[in-house]
Amino acid sequence: MTTLSGKTLFITGASRGIGLAIALRAARDGANVAIVAKSGVPNPKLPGTIHTAAAEIEAAGGKALALQCDIRDEEQVRAAAAQAAEHFGGIDIVVNNASAIWLAGVEGTPMKRYDLMHQVNTRGTFLVTQSCLPYLKQAANPHVLMLAPPPSLDPKWFAPHTAYTIAKMGMSLCVLGMSAEFAPLGIAVNALWPRTVIATAAIGMIAGVRAEQCRRPEIVADAAHAMLLRPARECSGRFAIDEDVLREAGVHDFDRYAVRPGSPLLPDLFLD
Repeated sequence: MTTLSGKTLFITGASRGIGLAIALRAARDGANVAIVAKSGVPNPKLPGTIHTAAAEIEAAGGKALALQCDIRDEEQVRAAAAQAAEHFGGIDIVVNNASAIWLAGVEGTPMKRYDLMHQVNTRGTFLVTQSCLPYLKQAANPHVLMLAPPPSLDPKWFAPHTAYTIAKMGMSLCVLGMSAEFAPLGIAVNALWPRTVIATAAIGMIAGVRAEQCRRPEIVADAAHAMLLRPARECSGRFAIDEDVLREAGVHDFDRYAVRPGSPLLPDLFLD
């Protein structure tokens, strides 16, 4: 398969950042995109809503369905999956991109932040995938992609922000379990993680990080696109890094993804 034309993607957190970039890359192929996010009205602190994302997707050549949905709410998620499948005639690809972040130690992590990260990252990923599973079973080349790191038990990734790391590794563990469980169904389940910090709203949570030390979300989108084109039965259970995926696809110029080409880049969390 060389294009996502006609495929339907169900993308969480697609109103901005990496989720929107993945949606726009698919839209350029002529894909259908269900934009699943809470942002139904403008937020002065965060750019983009499901409606502005839908307009961008349509302008890029795709078809969009804006679905206001809190992925912590089971009824909302199941309804969103059903609505997307009915509107587009099925769901081919699920991208679990939505994630909450709070980079603080144990004393500095309020329980409401702990709960939010676990409800969005691990539980949300599980719930969204479970809700879309009946439709993925009917798809020709079904994929589930988590924006999650390679699993690690190295204490250095836990000590500075135990709560966040547990929640993020929960997404990675979903890949381990679901890829094996869904293998007989021919549903690919993989993870993708950036080599460097990506310039999104989340970098404001990382002390001392400046945009010029980052790459743009398009590098993750291009890597995701390459992964989602692969035969599902031949590529599952992989914890991929964006640079590595693109090198395999023949890309060697990564300066074009930099916010400021030539500037030193910061490695992302969870990578040695």
